[in-house]
Amino acid sequence: MRYERTQRNKKKKRIRWSGVFFLLFLLIGALAVYSYFQYRAGVSDSAKTAEQNKQEYEFNGKRDQNGATNILLLGSDARGKEKSRADTIMIASYNPDKGTYKLTSIMRDTYISIPGYGDNKINAAFALGGPELLRQTIKENFDIDLQYYAIVDFEGFVRVVDEAFPDGVEVNVEKRMSENIGVTLEPGLQKLDGKHLLGYVRFRHDAVGDFGRVERQQSVIKEVGKQFASFQTLPKLPKLVGVVMPFVNTNMDTGDILFMGKGFLSKDNRNIDTMRIPVEGSYENQRVEGAGAVLAINLEENRQALQEFLAK
Repeated sequence: MRYERTQRNKKKKRIRWSGVFFLLFLLIGALAVYSYFQYRAGVSDSAKTAEQNKQEYEFNGKRDQNGATNILLLGSDARGKEKSRADTIMIASYNPDKGTYKLTSIMRDTYISIPGYGDNKINAAFALGGPELLRQTIKENFDIDLQYYAIVDFEGFVRVVDEAFPDGVEVNVEKRMSENIGVTLEPGLQKLDGKHLLGYVRFRHDAVGDFGRVERQQSVIKEVGKQFASFQTLPKLPKLVGVVMPFVNTNMDTGDILFMGKGFLSKDNRNIDTMRIPVEGSYENQRVEGAGAVLAINLEENRQALQEFLAK
């Protein structure tokens, strides 16, 4: 009798566990279906205005020796031209083992050696050989490996900001801005929609020029990152990725982007550490024939600073 009761109890436990696993399977399946349709809805919304025929680029990147995933982020000033220089050059670094997120901005006028082309501004590498030549340039000068690239159309920035933050992103505009940004911004604390936020991060026609623009770009990315990391934003992630993907030319899989995005949104520590190349005190403003105004840098000092920053 005792044996029969034991057997019945074991059978009940097996049935209960089977039910739990079945419910988990249904839940995971439902989440997968939900994510897929949300992603497709985002793609559909943006596909009407995004460029459909994206240029395919060679990119022979590899994983960083410290275990991080380094992504070359580019904003291009194409404006209808085939060979454009990179308007914005950043390295986004994610280390899953350390749980760190880092962002390095490389000033576009940084004067360094471009493999096969001699010395020039670093942003010329993109026009001369696309993201692959820019990857080679960063590797040769700073000894940093880049695994992926992502060229972001500025319209994609506008769309994802408006989708994620219908009420805008709060920014303290430090001065009146209007020249060559397509909008007019008045000083003061305010919430900016995607178009005005893009104008804010692109403005450079003042005394500090590109240095101020890089500082604003990093500040906005950190602020947007904080606001993304809310309970309300996580369910939106698949659609947000879908919204921005038609405006991004990248060799990253959608699954990798969702994985890294979900990891950032679900972590307690969502700090984004930032740095700028060249570092303070390591450069001189010079004018070079054929290149114009450049930042002549102490290469060894900047190489060491970047490697130490990414290795932490």
